[in-house]
Amino acid sequence: MSTPTLPGHRLSLQDRLLRATRLPGIGRVAYAALKLLGVEFPRSVQWVAPLQLAHGSVGLVVHGATRIGARVTILPGVVIGMRDAHMPAGSIPEGGRVVIGDDVTLGAGAKVLFRSGEELVIADGTVVGANAVLLDSTEPGEIWAGIPARRVGSRVR
Repeated sequence: MSTPTLPGHRLSLQDRLLRATRLPGIGRVAYAALKLLGVEFPRSVQWVAPLQLAHGSVGLVVHGATRIGARVTILPGVVIGMRDAHMPAGSIPEGGRVVIGDDVTLGAGAKVLFRSGEELVIADGTVVGANAVLLDSTEPGEIWAGIPARRVGSRVR
């Protein structure tokens, strides 16, 4: 059984390795190979195929509690993580994560940062622009850009 891909998308080495992280026996080796290629995508991340690591997504860092929907495109340099990781150990609330809906695009260099103990939701169809720093949840079909990111438009449905 083959893994679905996005229309017109040829799987990169990183895409193939990401899919291989789910396979018994070679999953850990595939994860290590991804790290060597500059992609930190923990095996604990929940994701639905197809997921496109565009241009190999070199520099990608994903928090282990992240959940990613279908048909998501992630470009190089994206960071999905905790915004208060600088706090002293023991003072950070447990939990929190980023939940990414279906048909989302995260532009090159975008940072998506959740507050510990809280869930940041990127709704279906959202686009986060290049180098944006997203600190808030979005609504479906919105376009966000800037530092900090703000809603700058909406996608035509």
